Amino acid sequence: MEKLKEIIVYFFGQGQEIEFKNFTLAHFLPIIIMAVIIYFIYRYREQLRNYKYEKNIRIVMAFLLIICEMSYYWRLVGITSLNPNPHEHLPISVCGWAIICGSYLLVTKSQSLFDVTYFFLFSGTIFALATPTVISYCGPTRFRYYQFWGEHLFGYMAVFYMIFVHKMRPAAKSFVRAYICLAVLAVIAFIANQMLGAGANYLFMAELEETASILNFLPKNYALRVLLMAGAITLCFVLAYLPWFFKDKKKIVWKLKNEEVKESL
Repeated sequence: MEKLKEIIVYFFGQGQEIEFKNFTLAHFLPIIIMAVIIYFIYRYREQLRNYKYEKNIRIVMAFLLIICEMSYYWRLVGITSLNPNPHEHLPISVCGWAIICGSYLLVTKSQSLFDVTYFFLFSGTIFALATPTVISYCGPTRFRYYQFWGEHLFGYMAVFYMIFVHKMRPAAKSFVRAYICLAVLAVIAFIANQMLGAGANYLFMAELEETASILNFLPKNYALRVLLMAGAITLCFVLAYLPWFFKDKKKIVWKLKNEEVKESL
């Protein structure tokens, strides 16, 4: 029984030294698996759309998203060696809200939730996938490793499912709606960081991370760092919308050409 307890504490705990390294097989394999699943969603989109129990698929996906998000907190409560500190784990994160919105999106098919989920994933969560600094001390033998990848990758699968199967897409106003939501979240994070002090680093605005992160390329000066982060996020928003912008532009050009051909006839 004691041995089983040790195994459980080890699996749900974290290491004293860095166990996960960026740009290794442990980093790329989950992303590759996600890409393969998204490909099959695209390939069989018609079958999924016409499937009798298609709604059940969305409900299961939404349930898995919520479980992935909540299990992060259950782990903290259950493993005392992690020294859970409530003020360091408040629900003030782009990734967390992208998952919450994504789960409700799957159930409701709400355009507003799609807008927020889409832009949050492609402008905020994308940094977490590039350098998953939060799991530096949790390699593939730890629960947190699988919880992190499950939470983030299910979010992308949910968005692409809604794009391919239910033909949802962002519009120009979607950009504004999601940006306002992110700005509100940033203000809340700033206030929380100021009020809670040391240890609080919501949206990574208070300080640089100790472990390797893409954000560590930013300057230490607080004002300049936040300004550059805002610029980078804005650029990501623009890049996330560009495919749809060019798609619409191409459609307009094609329509004008057809009209010209009809007039010439």
